[in-house]
Amino acid sequence: MTDIIMPALSPTMTEGAIIAWHKQPGEAVHTGDLLLEIETDKTVIEVEASASGLLGEHRYPAGAQGVPVGACLAVLHAESVGASADAKPVESSEAERRETRPASAAPSSAAEAERRPASPLARRLAKENGLSLAQIPGTGPGGRIVEADVLRAAGRSAQTAAPAFKTVPHRPMRRAIAERLTQSAQTIPQFQLSMDCELDALLLLKATLNTEGHPFTLNDFLIKACAHALVQVPAANASWTDEAMLLHANADIAVAVAVPNGLVTPIIAKAQDKSLHHIAEEMRQLASLARQGRLVPAQYQGGTFSLSNLGTWGVRSFTALVNPPQACILAVGAARQQAVVRQGAIVPAQLMTCTLSADHRVIDGAQAAAFLSAVRQALEAPDALLL
Repeated sequence: MTDIIMPALSPTMTEGAIIAWHKQPGEAVHTGDLLLEIETDKTVIEVEASASGLLGEHRYPAGAQGVPVGACLAVLHAESVGASADAKPVESSEAERRETRPASAAPSSAAEAERRPASPLARRLAKENGLSLAQIPGTGPGGRIVEADVLRAAGRSAQTAAPAFKTVPHRPMRRAIAERLTQSAQTIPQFQLSMDCELDALLLLKATLNTEGHPFTLNDFLIKACAHALVQVPAANASWTDEAMLLHANADIAVAVAVPNGLVTPIIAKAQDKSLHHIAEEMRQLASLARQGRLVPAQYQGGTFSLSNLGTWGVRSFTALVNPPQACILAVGAARQQAVVRQGAIVPAQLMTCTLSADHRVIDGAQAAAFLSAVRQALEAPDALLL
């Protein structure tokens, strides 16, 4: 007999949520089979069977919130034991049930809906919107239900019934964001500095590289520029502790990525040693995994500096809260055309406002200004970022 327990997937994880069960009580399970999906404070993890046997009852159903780490989710009985009080016997095979099912009967039971192919994000959105997977057409590969399918179905549902309000239970990710940002606002003495950067040379370089088959984004250049600046101003790449200041050897840059229930910050580790091409490829992969809820802890834990870019939404400038135990976060707005004065003449230029939020226990104003200046220098002379 094997206990299936709620795993601790990060040092800060104390509880999780059950997104979906992929095996039902009484079903035969083989080593490596997908058992269930668990949501942590950062991502959704697929749990595979570590042994073979018959699955006992679900002690926590799909949708259960606040399941403590170490809790027994179900018991896997050795197949030789057969059915037990905890395991429901399998009465007949699916093929036999299909043979005996009347032709007019539709496969609309909750169990059958649960077995429909769907991404973890689609399952979560369907549950949050009170939708059954059985009623949602799948447009993904092999009829798999994807996020867009659920959003379309949710839109139709909202048009037919619009309640005055809806209560949405806090999910682990939302709770983690709330706790961390409350800690940041209440315990860290923060200050902000803003600086405008001219992007004409960078945007021209980016357009040239993209026509040559290198699909770089502005974020790729920003990550590389921040890595350069952190090497030049190591005070920005540090953390406060009650005993000592921790000066980090590597620029491990956490990049904010928006997901349906909040945001996650996948990390480009040792960014100072990586080429722009390497950063771009790694960031594409991490952003895709983040939106699918498929990041593993090693991909989002341990950053030394954060970058948040809201320029895509047309935001001109904003301030961000420091993400402890980091000391700094750079908030980037949208590029905009504006008149500037060069050698006494008024000319148009593409400007972007960068705002640094800093922990004053770790870094002072002059050092923060030096860091921002280093970022601006890298962005305004971008050829150096290709080295």
